[in-house]
Amino acid sequence: MMRSSWILTLLQVYPSLAARLGASNSDIKQHSQDILSARQFRESYSPISTSQDPYREGYQPVSTVNSSVTSADLQVSPTESSFQPNITGSVSTGDIPIQSSPVPSPTPNLVPSEPEENQSSTTMSPTDIFGTPIATGPPPKSFVVQKNHPVPRTGISSPAPIGTNKFYANFFLSKQSAPTYVHPYSVLWAKGQGISPSWGLTISHVEASQIVYGDKSPETGAAKYFLNPTGIQSLSLSALELGNNTILTTDNLSSHSANVNLHANSTAKPLITFPLVQGMGFVTAVYKGGTPVINTGIFFKTVTKSLKGPKPGVTKYTLYLEDGKVWHLYAYAAKNDTFDLTVVNNQMAKAAKPFDGVIQVAKDPGNAETIIDAASGAYPVNVTLSGSISGSKGTYTFTFRKAGILNATLLMYALPHHVDSFDDATHKSITPARLQTTTKGMAVGVVADSWTMVEPHMPVSMGFAPWDPVDGEKKVLKDSEINAITPVAVNEISQDAVQQSNQSSMYFSGKALAKFAGICFTANDLLKNKSLAQTGLKNLKVAFSLFSNNTQQYPLYYDSAWGGVVSSATYLTGSDGADFGNTYYNDHHFHYGYFIYAAAIIGYLDPSWLTKGNVDYVNTLVRDVANPTPLDKYFPISRNFDWYHGHSWAHGLYETADGKDQESSSEDAMHAYAIKMWGKTIKDANMEARGNLMLAIIARSLNRYYLYTEDNTVQPPEFVGNRVAGILFENKCDHTTYFGSNIEYIQGIHMIPLLPSTKLTRPANFVKQEWATYFDKGRADNVENGWKGILYGNLATIDPQTAWNFFTRKDFNPSWLDGGASLTWYLAYCAAFI
Repeated sequence: MMRSSWILTLLQVYPSLAARLGASNSDIKQHSQDILSARQFRESYSPISTSQDPYREGYQPVSTVNSSVTSADLQVSPTESSFQPNITGSVSTGDIPIQSSPVPSPTPNLVPSEPEENQSSTTMSPTDIFGTPIATGPPPKSFVVQKNHPVPRTGISSPAPIGTNKFYANFFLSKQSAPTYVHPYSVLWAKGQGISPSWGLTISHVEASQIVYGDKSPETGAAKYFLNPTGIQSLSLSALELGNNTILTTDNLSSHSANVNLHANSTAKPLITFPLVQGMGFVTAVYKGGTPVINTGIFFKTVTKSLKGPKPGVTKYTLYLEDGKVWHLYAYAAKNDTFDLTVVNNQMAKAAKPFDGVIQVAKDPGNAETIIDAASGAYPVNVTLSGSISGSKGTYTFTFRKAGILNATLLMYALPHHVDSFDDATHKSITPARLQTTTKGMAVGVVADSWTMVEPHMPVSMGFAPWDPVDGEKKVLKDSEINAITPVAVNEISQDAVQQSNQSSMYFSGKALAKFAGICFTANDLLKNKSLAQTGLKNLKVAFSLFSNNTQQYPLYYDSAWGGVVSSATYLTGSDGADFGNTYYNDHHFHYGYFIYAAAIIGYLDPSWLTKGNVDYVNTLVRDVANPTPLDKYFPISRNFDWYHGHSWAHGLYETADGKDQESSSEDAMHAYAIKMWGKTIKDANMEARGNLMLAIIARSLNRYYLYTEDNTVQPPEFVGNRVAGILFENKCDHTTYFGSNIEYIQGIHMIPLLPSTKLTRPANFVKQEWATYFDKGRADNVENGWKGILYGNLATIDPQTAWNFFTRKDFNPSWLDGGASLTWYLAYCAAFI
């Protein structure tokens, strides 16, 4: 679950939200951007390598304003300022849209693309599983339309729908003062803050050696958290005309990209536009008449200019900083104009006159200068996602729309799960360039205008019954097992589904409906007791109708300001944390995923229930969390699932210094599974295919970023011993939860709910290692309440007999069942694998 405000300090602990599962409030660590010690700065320093010699042939040192200042180490050094270099400057961000008109090319090689104005014009292939909308009409009339949302659309010039859970959200939230993580870089609006005050966009990149670790766990020896220092002002791209009246706006907000604009004042046109795309190899600034200023909080050591330039019309500078890192800067003008920088002092360089054109900066990992040179001049402005399936093989492609020098091929950075699944052609485009990311290991430079990834083993055979990646569905139970489970099912099916699901929380209501749906399926298909299933189904349909008619305690509204279906709880109570922040777009894929799963089972057991009203209601929930196409004008594309990261973000409209985050990786998988099964139930083949593909990608990414076996090489070895991430942010991993620090909470939130997809996303080797780390030798028996059942349900995936013995204990206590779990399903799941 999310929090509406954040105090981010390295050493302090603050109270957090209440537990989803009823645990009492406790503490969660929020870590800050404290300045690193001088010792840490020295340790992070690395000298310029011989391959990056500032005096190499073809380069010249850049003159400074005060040329009398010299250095014993350098031919020409920038004038010193009165400040010391700082790699953890204060944080501040803002909003910025992209260019609205093409930059004319100074040479025949410079061919800018058309401006990026409307993503909805994207055309789709007929075989593209993302090409057909789920629906294009407005949500059902039962959803009251709310034109005003509690969170203002600060600086947004694009119409709704807007991606509320996307990487760029900090640019339009609150004070616009938190970083945005584009991987491998992070950027933020400087807003005149920091060791080298700037009103431009600050660029940062953190090396593995700079990661900050928490105290070691006494049980495992693993660090309790790791985070990347924020506010590092490696470079800032600004303009002399920007100052106290500068405003930041955003436009062209899509699922993988955004444009950020800086205006000199509220009435001025954009002076600089920054097109931001996840994985971009350069940070690109499109200047429209501003006088370029380059600032650094780490300080220039040497600045050199290439005498020849990497290609016609492109000027190149190399910036050697005091932390030993090297950045390359490229510029090309719109009208064959010149671009010259003067180094004013060791914190600032500026151009002599206003500039119309493009400036790009990229960090050199130490072996990639020629690769960066070749890719300079081109930059991405958007991404089109397409995909197809063939049997169990799923393929998806990122096609990057680019601008600038169109005959240059893009340099983009891929995450480990991308590289592992690249097709042959994309794999051949991998370069030696490597840059550390914040929480996703080492990014790999790829020179290509598109990537294609392949998932060869999608779980197409998975249905509602227990499932194994090798053996497939397990739908046959022994008579003795059926006889043992049936009395339990009779008892649970007689419970009041309406009472248990009629709650003030969409999350808890959805869990209750999903619980009863699972019991009904088990009775019908596994226990072969259709009359019992129909009894339960009748009650379940009555309970579900309260929501499909939108007459629950807090009905859903359609929010037209952002474009989405939200709880009315915050509107009616005034609490921004009501229902875990659902009104603020927190956790929608968790909340609605349970409803979608329950509906899939209802429709499977009784196809006559699939009326237009019921289908439209459930499809509206799917559209809210997983709309596949810009052809649907009511919801953003893929609100929660991030196709670049390979998992979802639960964090909605709250500004945070560590970016988006997600706690429950297993509920992320649940929502993908629910979409798959709802698509199967309503015979929407594209929806089912997307669900299968998401599940396969989630399984791949979770086992690199969230769930750690001993041989994990992606996350820091200091953290891997925790076995799970806890809460994974864009900028840190914190082995805790939002509702407490008990180990059963931290590990168990990545176990719920137990589903057919569990064995896919939580492999046996991982479960065995996690169990041995925390729960074996009777330790699981010391856990009380619903978490005990969750732990043993998880054990059933590797040791079904022991789990069966637990769930069939004569002294079994119903309090060991979570409110979203049934003993019927747990027993059936165990029996299927014994």
